Amino acid sequence: MHQDTTADSPATTRGAVAIIANRRGELLLHLRDDLPHIAWPDHWSVLGGGCDPGEEPRETVVRELNEEAGLIVDGLTELFEIRDEHGSGQLITFFAALWDGDETVLPLAEGVKLQFFAPEHLSILTIPPFIRDGIHRYLAVRPA
Repeated sequence: MHQDTTADSPATTRGAVAIIANRRGELLLHLRDDLPHIAWPDHWSVLGGGCDPGEEPRETVVRELNEEAGLIVDGLTELFEIRDEHGSGQLITFFAALWDGDETVLPLAEGVKLQFFAPEHLSILTIPPFIRDGIHRYLAVRPA
């Protein structure tokens, strides 16, 4: 696949997020701040963020998990990429990992709240379309 390498082209602006599941199959979601200058304010999302210059998506997601929630996970698996068409415009690399801790004790540095949700409850949440698409793709292929 050809990628445009123009430094300031929106096509090369990248980010990375992690779908974190626990052994019960619940997914860890992050309620974003309600600030007008951020993409998807006051939406539930997965943890992650934009790549720093020269940073690979895997490095980004590891850094963002630690910065945003003090979270370190094992077995981070790269899944697929989806462009955030209606928000940041970034090409987002999705990763997945398992984590069975208590989300209420994580040191949340950004956003309002972290919470595990059963997949059947996600339909009532306000989630960015590209994140919802990524979650659906993940759920369709994850082992039972």
